[in-house]
Amino acid sequence: MSGDAVRRAGRAAGRVLSAPFSKTGRGIRKVTSAHGAGESGLGKLIELHAVNSAGDMLVTVALASTVFFSVPTDEARGRVALYLAITMAPFTLLAPVIGPLLDRIPHGRRAAMAAAMLARALLSLMLAGAVVTGSLQLYPAALGVLVASKAYGVVRSAVVPRLLPPRFSLVKANSRVTLGGLLATGLAAPLGAGLHQLGPRFPLYAAFSLFVVGTFLSFTLPHKVDSSKGEDKALLASDASHLHREHGKKPGLRTVGAGVTHGLAANAGLRCLSGFLIFFLAFLMREDPFPGQSAAVSLGMVAVAAGVGNALGTAVGAALRGRAPELIIVTMVAAATGAAITAAVFFGAPLVAALGAVAGAAQALAKLALDAMIQRDVPEQVRNSAFARSETLLQMAWVVGGAIGIVLPLHGVLGFAVAAAIVGATWLLTVRGLLGAARHGSAHPRVA
Repeated sequence: MSGDAVRRAGRAAGRVLSAPFSKTGRGIRKVTSAHGAGESGLGKLIELHAVNSAGDMLVTVALASTVFFSVPTDEARGRVALYLAITMAPFTLLAPVIGPLLDRIPHGRRAAMAAAMLARALLSLMLAGAVVTGSLQLYPAALGVLVASKAYGVVRSAVVPRLLPPRFSLVKANSRVTLGGLLATGLAAPLGAGLHQLGPRFPLYAAFSLFVVGTFLSFTLPHKVDSSKGEDKALLASDASHLHREHGKKPGLRTVGAGVTHGLAANAGLRCLSGFLIFFLAFLMREDPFPGQSAAVSLGMVAVAAGVGNALGTAVGAALRGRAPELIIVTMVAAATGAAITAAVFFGAPLVAALGAVAGAAQALAKLALDAMIQRDVPEQVRNSAFARSETLLQMAWVVGGAIGIVLPLHGVLGFAVAAAIVGATWLLTVRGLLGAARHGSAHPRVA
C-alpha cells in the first residue's frame, strides 16, 4: 500500500473515531447557543459552568471515601471543623468586601473566574497525592477547592446579567446555566465512580483536566463581561432615603429595596439549611446509615434526592418565568420548614431523603425568584453589583450552616429540629415583608 493510501486510510479512521465526539460537541453547542445565547455569549457561560460543575463532582466522588469514611467520625469531624475554620473563616470575614471589590475591578471578572479554575486544578493535583498517602494536606486542599468553587459562584452571579440575549429574563438565563450544571453533574457522577474503581486519584486527574479546560474557557467569554460601562454600585439595604440619592450627575448608591432584602434573607436561610444538611448528614450517615445500606450508599441516596429536587425546582422556576416571586419564596421556605419538622418528628430514611429533595427544590426555586425580584426592582446600573453582593452573602450563610452541622451532636431528631428552627425563624422574619412586597408588586414592571 502506498504512502498516500495509508494517510487516506488514517484520516478516514480518524474521522470515524472522532465522529461520535464531534457530533456530541456540535449537539451540545447547538443546545447551549439556542435562542440567541450563542450570539450574546450566554452559551459559553453555560458550557463553562458545566465544566465547573463536572469538575466539582469528580472531586466530591474522589473525596467521598477519603474525607468522610476513612477515619473515625470524631477525628474526621475535628479535622473538618478545624480546616473549615482555617480556610473558610477568612472567606467569611472578607466576604463583605468581595462585592465592593468586584465593583471596583469589574474588568477582572474573566480573570477571577479563570483564577478560581486554575486554583482548583492545582489543588486537584495536590489532592491526588494526598488521597493515596493520607497526609494532613488533604483537608486544607479539599476545603481550598471548596473556597475556590464558592468564589467562582460569586463572580458568575455578576456575569450573567452582562450576557442576556434579547428578550431574555434573568430567571430564564440563570435556569439555563443551572440546568447545564446539573446535567454535567449527573454525567460526571457515574464517570467519577468508574474512575474511582481504578483508584481515588484518577477522578482527581480528570478534575484537573476539566479545570484546566475551564481556565481557558473563562477567557473565551465576551469582553463585555469585563466592561463596567453603565454600571454603578448597589447598597444592600432597605432604607428608602437612599433609593435615588444622587452624587453630582452620576447615579449614586441605591438600595435594592425592602422586597429584595427580605427575599435575600429568606434565601440566606435556605442556603444555611443546605450547608447544614451537607455536613450534618455526611457524618450522621456514617454513624446511622439507612437500614440495610452502607454509609456511602445512604449518603448517595440523599444526594440524589437533593439533586433531583434541585433540577425539578430549576425547571419549575424557569416555567414560572418570575411570576409572583415573593409568594414563591414564602411558599418554598414554608415547605422546607414543614419537611424539616416532619423529618424530626417521624425520623426515618424516606423522610430524610424527602427533606433533601424539598431543600434542593426550595433553594433552586427561591433563588430564581430572588433573581426575578432583582431584575424587576433593582435599577439596571447597579444590577450586576447587586447580584455579586447578594451571592456573597448567600455563600456566607452556607458557611454558617456548615459550621452548625459540624459541631452539632449526631442525633437525627435533634439535627432536623435545628434545621426546622433555621428555616422556621427565617420564614417568620421575612414572610410579612415579602407578602407586603407582593401586594405592591403590580406597580413594578415585569420582564417576560
